[in-house]
Amino acid sequence: MDEVFKALADPSRRALLDSLNARNGQTLRELCAGLDMARQSVSKHLAVLEEAGLVATVRRGREKLHYLNAAPVHEIAHRWISRYDRARVQALADLKLALEETPMDAPTFVYTTYIRTTPQKLWQALTEPAFTRRYWATEFTTDWSAGSPMTWDNHGVLISDPEQVVLEAEPYSRLSYTWHAVTPELAKRFGWDEETLARLSGEARSKVTFTIEEPAREVVKLTVVHDGFEPGSSLAEMVSHGWPNVVASLKTLLETGEPLPADA
Repeated sequence: MDEVFKALADPSRRALLDSLNARNGQTLRELCAGLDMARQSVSKHLAVLEEAGLVATVRRGREKLHYLNAAPVHEIAHRWISRYDRARVQALADLKLALEETPMDAPTFVYTTYIRTTPQKLWQALTEPAFTRRYWATEFTTDWSAGSPMTWDNHGVLISDPEQVVLEAEPYSRLSYTWHAVTPELAKRFGWDEETLARLSGEARSKVTFTIEEPAREVVKLTVVHDGFEPGSSLAEMVSHGWPNVVASLKTLLETGEPLPADA
């Protein structure tokens, strides 16, 4: 965490994070245009932020897009904010967000974390029911071939849909699939009202992609990208809160043998 606090101590780097918070997924050129900094300075600051894990990058064609990564901040909150204070802190953060936030044109969730494990074990944790049910309360029925259908058991609710399919499956390196359909049964399970169900059901199909890299021995880099949302998507807002908890519990399970407690 020393690298995180060091990165946040510089006002120029905080300005870069503020810029990404306002509009995620910017190129280096776009970041330079929005700030009174030379291209070389922006590149150096971005390198520090990437090293600290506060910024994640995704290649789209010939462009390199930069995203604010919530993982380090989430870990700081988990370490120093007790579970009794967490609800109050979250309520204040949600109020601040509601007052300040402007809708994003194309919401994209990007989350990067480092796990002491192997690519093989991480692949198992992403695909095998014995793992997924422990940290996610979710299981998948599929043969994990590109184009194959998927049936989700999401918190005890079975979800099948023709458009619910595996998009990519390269063992130990890359996995992608379309997100599950929203059903009345799922709405009942989570206590959503009719308006919320109708809003979520009417949204376009999104997708999630997991990229697995091994930058060092016994350490694996996991990047989760959830995109394909419509502007102002309600589902995008929901997964932006849900993914940090899922990935943190996955990391804890692989490193300690036990997922995070349900109330963590």
